[in-house]
Amino acid sequence: MIDVVNQVNATHREIGDQAVATGAGRSLLLRRTYDASIEDVWSACTDPDQIGRWLIPIEGDLRLGGTFQLKGNAGGEILRCERPHVIKVTWTFGEGMPTEVEVRLAPGGDGGTVLELEHAAPAETVDGTVRMYGPGATIGIGVGWDLALLGLDLFLRDVAFQLATWGDTPQEKEFAAASCRAWGPAVQAAWGTSDNDLAAAVAFAVQHYAS
Repeated sequence: MIDVVNQVNATHREIGDQAVATGAGRSLLLRRTYDASIEDVWSACTDPDQIGRWLIPIEGDLRLGGTFQLKGNAGGEILRCERPHVIKVTWTFGEGMPTEVEVRLAPGGDGGTVLELEHAAPAETVDGTVRMYGPGATIGIGVGWDLALLGLDLFLRDVAFQLATWGDTPQEKEFAAASCRAWGPAVQAAWGTSDNDLAAAVAFAVQHYAS
């Protein structure tokens, strides 16, 4: 159904600095181009019926200042909504640490759309977790967003796939494992992780997120 290599290579990945409400932040940034108009991509990212077809079913008061809840996943508040270019939300899983997600859309070449997704959390917390446990969890979060952006691509291209069972397919696991490896250069650029420690972190992520 998918070309795993091309899909993984379609996304630019980096770990950078992005402030959050509480101060300095560390972020995962993903960027890829979709062969769809900016209005179509905006609708896919904001219309609840469409979101439920490529990401996770969603409910809530989906307007500026409203709240949302993804079924069995994260929820939060809608902080910015500037059609068709920017949507920003708080992103909290259960009782976990509050984080922030911003999606930015811009026109691309040949009528396509460039999407940037930036997920930021307090820098002190992220850096402390990496120092203590390594970057495996960070890679795992990146893989989760890679899978989401893959789902968006399939939806926009009207490729049939069963969202409920997609995670159990060999292709999804192959893609997730490749995504774990693809986050390696961004991890090393951000934290100077040694080759051995990076290999261990990638192996940890593959075991937990791609098996």
